[in-house]
Amino acid sequence: MDDRWLSVEEIAEYLGVSKDAVYSWISTKGMPGHRVGRFWKFKRDEVDAWVRAGEAMTVSSSDSDEGDSR
Repeated sequence: MDDRWLSVEEIAEYLGVSKDAVYSWISTKGMPGHRVGRFWKFKRDEVDAWVRAGEAMTVSSSDSDEGDSR
């Protein structure tokens, strides 16, 4: 099992989103990440569990301002 820490770039690529989306999710949706100095690092299994729990789908007030009409 690959248990290494992933960077913002790597987790964004894994999820198929932009780095900006990752930074936004950290602050607005509680995406699980760990600050190491000035860098954010992620464990794939923690992020997978967060996505499976539906946390990535919760709507915050900043999301509703992005023109999403769902």
